Amino acid sequence: MRMRPTLTWTPTEDLPPSTTDLRPVADALGAGGVLVLSGAGISTESGIPDYRGEGGSLSRHTPMLYQDFTGSAQARRRYWARSHLGWRAFGRARPNAGHRAVAAFGRHGLLAGTITQNVDGLHQAAGSDAVVELHGSLDRVVCLGCGSFSPRRELARRLEEANPDFAPVAAGINPDGDADLSEDQVGDFRVVPCVDCGGVLKPDVVFFGEAVSPRRVEHCRELVRAADALLVLGSSLTVMSGLRFVRQAAQSGKRVLIINRDATRGDRHAVARVDLPLGAALTTLADGLGISLDDETAPVA
Repeated sequence: MRMRPTLTWTPTEDLPPSTTDLRPVADALGAGGVLVLSGAGISTESGIPDYRGEGGSLSRHTPMLYQDFTGSAQARRRYWARSHLGWRAFGRARPNAGHRAVAAFGRHGLLAGTITQNVDGLHQAAGSDAVVELHGSLDRVVCLGCGSFSPRRELARRLEEANPDFAPVAAGINPDGDADLSEDQVGDFRVVPCVDCGGVLKPDVVFFGEAVSPRRVEHCRELVRAADALLVLGSSLTVMSGLRFVRQAAQSGKRVLIINRDATRGDRHAVARVDLPLGAALTTLADGLGISLDDETAPVA
């Protein structure tokens, strides 16, 4: 019997109460050496829903599982039809105040790095450098046959040519770029193969049920070891791919701080969980540190 990945989490113990006091986060940022770990919640203000918050996509949508994608041509047809439509909406998304604040903190030398669980590229669009994309990026496509990579925009062009009359209206867009379509709307959508070997194409993202590469995990662990504190932004930490870094930081005596509207699986490891909207909270932090979100000048020595 195939095991299904963990998609939801319910607390089984009393968790520390949340706070609206940003001073612990401000103190950590002021001291520098903060490693950011961001989740889907930082992109909601850009119009991309999260998975588990109020109105999150898991309430109406089950994400594509790796085993289903690799094992079923019909599952791939359904995924690519939905993703092709969702990709257009993702392309219209723009960084919000939260993304710009993280980029500004980095420009002013306050961060030890940024790890994101998101696949939307909005941290980079806001100006953040050397972002580790823990779960990959929708901007790239990989062939499961020959391993070659190609730009998503090239695949989008090929899918447009193969499906010139495909123009359904989606019920919603999800954090993984997958649009909500019925089977009737998917219809006989045509999937295109790898141009190099004719193999199966997959977005270069980590699906639910798929493991993050050991090399990427170790790189993130090195960032945690080098950081003085870990700041989690907009993640429920339900899945182990992000939670393991929270546990690592806490076990090594580093401060863990979380800004998230709901309880998280990492709350018991944190110095504080701040229950505030991310855009407003990060803007307030930047203002308190005398940092303009759109100031691209180098930090003062």
